[in-house]
Amino acid sequence: MNAAPGRFAVTLRDLERRFGDFVAVNRISLDVRQGEIFGFLGPNGAGKSTTIRMLCGLLEPSGGQGTVAGLDIRTQREEIKRSIGYMSQKFSLYDDLTVEENIDFFSGIYRVSKEKKAERKTWVLDMAHLQEHRRTLTGLLPGGWKQRLSLGCALLHEPRVLFLDEPTSGVDPLSRRSFWDLIYQLAGEGVTVFVTTHYMEEAEYCDRLGLIYRGELVALGTPGEMKGGLMTDQVLRVSCDRSHEALGVAATVDGVRDAALFGRDIHLMTEDAEALAPRLRQALEAAGFQVGAVERITPSLEDVFVSLIEARDRADGAQKEFKA
Repeated sequence: MNAAPGRFAVTLRDLERRFGDFVAVNRISLDVRQGEIFGFLGPNGAGKSTTIRMLCGLLEPSGGQGTVAGLDIRTQREEIKRSIGYMSQKFSLYDDLTVEENIDFFSGIYRVSKEKKAERKTWVLDMAHLQEHRRTLTGLLPGGWKQRLSLGCALLHEPRVLFLDEPTSGVDPLSRRSFWDLIYQLAGEGVTVFVTTHYMEEAEYCDRLGLIYRGELVALGTPGEMKGGLMTDQVLRVSCDRSHEALGVAATVDGVRDAALFGRDIHLMTEDAEALAPRLRQALEAAGFQVGAVERITPSLEDVFVSLIEARDRADGAQKEFKA
C-alpha cells in the first residue's frame, strides 16, 4: 500500500466483498486522515454497512487490503474490534439497567482497567450531562440523552477511531445538532470519526465525503468540492404556485434530466440552464402556472447526490445497450 500508516487512520485499496455472484462492495480505495470527520453517503443497499462491517473486523473481505488504526483488516480483525469505537442507531444499551449500570457493563466489555474505570465513568456522565441521572433507568431517558450515553459507552476505552452508523436516526434536530457538537470536540482531540448518514445537512458537517452507489465509490471530496465541481449537470431553481403539480409539467420539458421538489421550489438538472430557463417558463405559463424566479443556483449536496447517481445509471444503461 502506498499510504503512510502513520498519517492515516483508515486506508483501503481495492476493497471488495462478494456474496456468491453478488458484488456488494466493488474495489473501493480511500484514505481517512487521523482526526478527520469522514462521511460515507449512499442509498440503502449501496454497500455502506458492508464496508463498515469489514472495517470493524466483523466481516472478512473477499478481495483487496486495508488498515484501521494501523491494524490489518484481514489478519488482525480481533485486535481491530478492541481498538475502535462503534455506535449505530441500534446500539444496544440495556433499558432495564440504570445509566451507571450500563456504563459499568460496557466498561467490562471493553476491558477498561480497574484503575481507569472511575475516571472514565465520570467522563461519560459529564460528557452526556447525566450526572444527576446516573441512577435513572436507561429506558426512561429521552432519545437525545440515550444517544449521548451510547456515544459515551462506545468511547469508554478511548479508541482513536470511531465508527458511527446512522447514529442520529430518530432523534430531534436539536439533539442532532448537540450530538454533532460532541463529534467536533472529539475530532479536535484527535479522534478519527467515520460516519454514515442519510441526512444531507449532516454531510455538510464532515471534512470529506465519499459517495457509494451499487458497491462502487463514485465520488470523493470535501462538501465544497462536491458542490463546486463534481457534477456535470447545472441546477435550475423554479419558484411557482402549485409546485407539486408544476413538477410533472417541468419534468417533461426538453433538456430536463431530473426534477425534484425542494420545499416550495423545484430543482431541475440540465446540461444548459441558460437555454432551458425560457423554455421552462413558457411551458409552465402555458399550463396555467404563475411563475416567479427561474434561476441557475449552486447545487446543494442533495442535488449533487441525485446528479451523480443519475449519471451512473445513464452510463450503466448505455453500457448494457452497447453490449446488447
